[in-house]
Amino acid sequence: MKNRRCAATLIALFCVGCVGLPPKHRPAQLLAAAPLDGLEAAAGGDWPAADWWKRYQDTTLDQLIELGLASSPTLATAHARYDSARQSVRIAGAASGARVDASADIERQRLSDNGLFPPRLLGFSWYNESNLGLQASYTFDWWGKQRDQVEAALDQAHAAQADRSAAALVLAGSIADSYFGWQADQSRIALARERVGVVEHEAAIGAARVTAGLDAAENSNRSNLALAAAREQVVALQGSAKLRVVALAALTGRSMADLPALQSKPLPTLSGNLPDNVRIDLISRRADITAGRWRVEAAHRNLDAARAEFYPDLTINALLGLSSIDVGKLLEYGSRVPQASAAIHLPLFDAGRLRARYGASQAAIDSAVASYQETVVGAARDVAAQATTQAQIAAERTQRVIQVDSARQLLGSAAARVRQDISDARTELTATESWIEQRDALLQLDAAALSADIALQRALGGGYESPQKLVNPPSTATTTTP
Repeated sequence: MKNRRCAATLIALFCVGCVGLPPKHRPAQLLAAAPLDGLEAAAGGDWPAADWWKRYQDTTLDQLIELGLASSPTLATAHARYDSARQSVRIAGAASGARVDASADIERQRLSDNGLFPPRLLGFSWYNESNLGLQASYTFDWWGKQRDQVEAALDQAHAAQADRSAAALVLAGSIADSYFGWQADQSRIALARERVGVVEHEAAIGAARVTAGLDAAENSNRSNLALAAAREQVVALQGSAKLRVVALAALTGRSMADLPALQSKPLPTLSGNLPDNVRIDLISRRADITAGRWRVEAAHRNLDAARAEFYPDLTINALLGLSSIDVGKLLEYGSRVPQASAAIHLPLFDAGRLRARYGASQAAIDSAVASYQETVVGAARDVAAQATTQAQIAAERTQRVIQVDSARQLLGSAAARVRQDISDARTELTATESWIEQRDALLQLDAAALSADIALQRALGGGYESPQKLVNPPSTATTTTP
């Protein structure tokens, strides 16, 4: 009868404790495809490789990116976050297992003359006490709370690992963009110096005509203005090239003196189409999207753990100990003090602490889902923007090539007239200057196209593939009820 009453009491307490149990959250639909409908771009291309920068076939660029991936402070920060997340997994895993503690102590104490047991009754005032024990405790994870906490920590570690891959991709893209920007500056500097030579020749002719009284003296001022402007462009491009080197040094975590020798080379010309099924496959090809999915999973696990807090916990404890006031008898059989206990913890009234924690976990899921959706939309925007930019640059380049060819033909005609003494050298110089300007404009388009190609490789994920498989596909990921 007594056992039945105890069982009834426990059942009643369990029911009371579960009255405030919140309802289970319901599934929510996540974006399973990037919103790229209506994008007019050629398909049939390949996804970037893991070492996508090697498609440019530049050994110097390969060395710079290897240096950056090995010693960049930015990437070191991402590594540190990942290591911290891995340690969190170990902490959560350790908290969910059995705990065994060994203890040993010895103390000496004087009895109070006015205490419960005065020294005159016991016959001594000071005594020693020695204790030696081995204590074990274990909490049963019937409701999966500890398991969910471990899995949430593991999901966060996966998210940090994806963040590290995303940081490496951004770093490699920034190094490639700065390097080819330096190459473009070098080519433009050569054209600018060529233009300075043409303007100097024009200025010399103008000065000779002013001296001969054929032109007004103010023409010398115009020539000086044009020459100063041409030289200013050279200085500006040289400054831009130096800043690119500074950026490369910062990105690789090295000093400018430790960078590989940079040599001017023609810009590579590449044209690529978007891969097939880019709307769907982009979800699994972007490290930042994968990191967002793992954070949704982690928030879901944390919510499950918060809901399990409403259920009772059962913990068992066992102690194998020895205690004696005589150190010499501590290890004797009669000094044993074994102990075993079991405890049930059932939350009844906690001033709303558990419900507040559960509400915070719900809000964390909503935030993770919103962040995931925003990342997918941002990825689609990146792909669409770079694909559109490439198409626009290709169309502009077609017309610019026509202008360059026309300027070259005009230069040939002007040179022929000068050779035939039909016109003076100024006609050829003017045509040469126009031809240089058209070549410079074409070079800027090529640099912009290369920058857009680098950005597209980054927007397509840079060859990323998640090493882990997500628990739920995007269409069945969970979120909370409002």
